[in-house]
Amino acid sequence: MAGIYFMQWVACLVMLLSRFEIPVDLTMKIRKYIAYMAAWLPVLLLPGWLAPSAAAAGLETPYLAEAVAAGQLPPLGQRLPTTPRVMAMDGPGQTLGKHGGTLRTFVRKQKDVKLFSVYGYARLVGYAPDLSFQNDILRDLEIEAGRVFTFRLRAGHRWSDGHPFTAEDFRYWWEEVANDPTLSPKGLPRAMMVKGEAPTFEVIDPLTVRYSWPRPNPFLLPRLASASPLLLYRPAHYLKQFNPRHADADTLAVEVKRARVRNWAVLHDRRDAMYLSTNPDLPTLQPWKVRTAPPTTRFVAERNPYFHRVDATGRQLPYIDRMIMTVVSPRLIAAKAGMGETHLQARGLFFTDYTFLKNGEASYGFETFLWRKANGAQIALYPNLNAADPGWGQLMRDVRFRRALSLAIDRDNINEFLYFGLARPGNNTVLAESPLFNDGYRTRWAEYDPSLAGQLLDRIGLTRLHGEEFRRMPDGRLLQIVVETSGEQSEQTDILELIEKDWREVGVKLLIKASHRDILRGRVAAGEAVMSVWSGLENGVPNADTDPEEFVPHNRINLQWPSWGLYEETSGASGRQADLPAVRELLKLNQAWLAATGRAERAVIWRKILSIHANQVFTIGTVSGVRQPVVVAKNLRNVPREGLYNWDPGAFFGIHNPDTFWFDD
Repeated sequence: MAGIYFMQWVACLVMLLSRFEIPVDLTMKIRKYIAYMAAWLPVLLLPGWLAPSAAAAGLETPYLAEAVAAGQLPPLGQRLPTTPRVMAMDGPGQTLGKHGGTLRTFVRKQKDVKLFSVYGYARLVGYAPDLSFQNDILRDLEIEAGRVFTFRLRAGHRWSDGHPFTAEDFRYWWEEVANDPTLSPKGLPRAMMVKGEAPTFEVIDPLTVRYSWPRPNPFLLPRLASASPLLLYRPAHYLKQFNPRHADADTLAVEVKRARVRNWAVLHDRRDAMYLSTNPDLPTLQPWKVRTAPPTTRFVAERNPYFHRVDATGRQLPYIDRMIMTVVSPRLIAAKAGMGETHLQARGLFFTDYTFLKNGEASYGFETFLWRKANGAQIALYPNLNAADPGWGQLMRDVRFRRALSLAIDRDNINEFLYFGLARPGNNTVLAESPLFNDGYRTRWAEYDPSLAGQLLDRIGLTRLHGEEFRRMPDGRLLQIVVETSGEQSEQTDILELIEKDWREVGVKLLIKASHRDILRGRVAAGEAVMSVWSGLENGVPNADTDPEEFVPHNRINLQWPSWGLYEETSGASGRQADLPAVRELLKLNQAWLAATGRAERAVIWRKILSIHANQVFTIGTVSGVRQPVVVAKNLRNVPREGLYNWDPGAFFGIHNPDTFWFDD
């Protein structure tokens, strides 16, 4: 009983700390010591933390108690790693919680079932809320000279089906997935290649693996911690049944036929859906395991009985038993959230919904927090420098044209009209919160000057015929820019309608064309779309060690230079080589960043890249610093009032650890 009494004392002490005036640094040290002791106490006081003792039984999750009593699940001590990750929960307003409840949220489409993996945010290495790296699934990570990475796993860590998570899961991915041309025809992921060289992979022991490169690899940790992570492991014990190296040939043939797929590789790929969360049979390391497969409009996930995190009292996380994601039309999400039909909602909500949401708080039992967004711009325009039409291609590649379009936008009007003056007008660039920020990057060619915009258009030869409102292109066509959108956000249309009036003043006609995002991206990649609209830079708060890939052609999804990006992505096998001098300079600077040996050198390179972008206006920003409404049920605890809401880095709710959220009666 000593263990349970100590756990109760720990819980009381943690709560008392928040009630007294204790220096912050001392409080942090005390809490870290308590968390450390709480993590090791069961090992010291209970028989190997393996027996269903009174203490372990007292900490058992009520949701799983019946299965444990029936012998369908082992007791808590046998489900946790020997050294679980202890979540301190020492942020503002955070408290120790209790188990129970179902969290309901809305998503916009069936593919959003992947948000179970995004929100769960169990990663080998993850971001802390301050965007530093921290071990999560890994017990320890050792890095030598930036090029040798040794991963040490937690003893006793298990997949959601109870099977041990070991080095064999890393070996299987490396040897039988990543390096199998049938399963990985495109080769190794970019983050695993440094100057075209793959790492040497070693299994040191059942709980230790090592990756060694000849040169430093700056890509690896950010990719491991990303919203869509590089998954270096797979549940080998499960996937081997779909691999002819391990499965009985006749049995595998039956499975292929039953799944109605072409061959074993397609079957393996479908079953191997760790990030997509579309296979309920696939074991997971996430806090919740999906139980429903598409097609459906209601995805249910239940707690992972073998999840590796605990709170300071030894209670296994997540606190919440189930999470349900319901597919709802994007146009209805704000209305439903404003009527209290969700416990936690940000997806599908926009700043323009804030007033409506605030009005519903008192009646429907929720609060609306405003988190900060890390995008370089809330909305940005993307001139397609690879437009297939010769006339438009020439115009989009002319820096004077891009500068003129930027100068002709009254960003202050957008800010006042849509964001109550709370946003920051400027380019699509790094934010003031980034150590790389320079206000010139934000303002260059972005201050409203329709007179200078008109002069630049005149110099290009885009003139009006007598009495006409709009200018004409050199080939005689009307200067009519069709800006294509995904049709998912009314906010994009609202901004474009304001820009339409601004551009009209300088003789440029703007038309809006909405389509599905996949169609939009296909048209951009084919050069059929001459301009598109999307959110700005994903990571507006980089530091010198952040990969500058968003500023350089690197893959086909780049809306401003898809063909050049495809060329780099495929090492010249597809697409076209960049021929603009400024873009070639960006590619050289990117190579220099990869070869740099120190942070100071990388910072100098970053600033050169940012300066080129501000001067060349490859994308046209509008405003940044817009807040994201987050609807939170009044009885849902540990959701930060102030937080970062971003895809990568951030994983939306992920870095705030939803496994620590809990319901208070």
